[in-house]
Amino acid sequence: MTIKRGVSLYSFQNETFQGKMNLEDCICTCAEMGARGIEVIGEQSFWGWPEYDVDPAAIENWHQLIAKYDCVPVSHDYMLDYKRYKGRIMPFEEQVASVKRDIEFGAQLGVPFLRSLVSIDPDVLVAAAPHAEEHGVKLLTEVHAPLHFDHPWIIRIAEAFEKSGSDALGFLPDMGMFVRHYPRVWREKFERMGVPKNIADYIEMAYEDRVLSEYVILAVQEMGGTGPALAMAETLRHNAAYEPKRMLDHMDRIHNIHGKFYEITEDYVEPSIPYDEIVSILQQGGYDGYICSEYEGNRWIEDAEEPDSVEQVRRQQVMLARLLGEPEVPALKAA
Repeated sequence: MTIKRGVSLYSFQNETFQGKMNLEDCICTCAEMGARGIEVIGEQSFWGWPEYDVDPAAIENWHQLIAKYDCVPVSHDYMLDYKRYKGRIMPFEEQVASVKRDIEFGAQLGVPFLRSLVSIDPDVLVAAAPHAEEHGVKLLTEVHAPLHFDHPWIIRIAEAFEKSGSDALGFLPDMGMFVRHYPRVWREKFERMGVPKNIADYIEMAYEDRVLSEYVILAVQEMGGTGPALAMAETLRHNAAYEPKRMLDHMDRIHNIHGKFYEITEDYVEPSIPYDEIVSILQQGGYDGYICSEYEGNRWIEDAEEPDSVEQVRRQQVMLARLLGEPEVPALKAA
């Protein structure tokens, strides 16, 4: 069994929004990197979705591009907007109907998996599971920081999945759960916003020492920190270095991986996330699905420089190929 390399087109959100890359550019770029698994976000790549049905010509174009570049559809990441009505939650039956509609769209795209946001009630997913089974897809709840596999909400979801008896329900771990060191691009952004060096030093060290976030926020206040300094301290509420080995107990329901990263250095290392350990644990667990690059460093640097998402994804693909013992990723063709 071999772990495979892919890319979430979410990684190219800046370039897509700015009109620098279209769907073909994205898929072609992934193929050049040898990352043939394609994860797509409907709202990003298909006009009008989910408010309107996608033009059949656009779906046909998707399949033609997948075939042209010898790629593989992996996942459609959908967003159940259960708060779309002011002052009330979308009724249960309407939530289930919405998920079913995304199941049908995913089936049209030929993906085996749909990413479900971690906020979706597991009862909704259980109710939609038979529809997923009929269409040959699986609904994968994204286990995303600040949640983790030992969090009560994730335990509740796992128990609901087991009780349902459906193989169409599973998990998609996001590697942002395993941020071992405070990301450099985060600190640099907060310093540009005016956070004093001594406070930034303290927050970074507190993260290394796993100091409880509430204590860090209080200490920053006592140091005179306001505004951006408190915002930097608040990031500790959302991130923590949970243990990658906790994935092993759920490997039978893990079918896709979000290779979250904030920065890949010139020597092909993610300074904040231990990908060598992560890949080793996935191999130990017999995982043979895709690790799909998910670049989120863009939002932390775009105030200071133009993000080069393609180069960052390329670097992560080089890193993954080396960790997986694959041939070196070829250089990209000039645009």
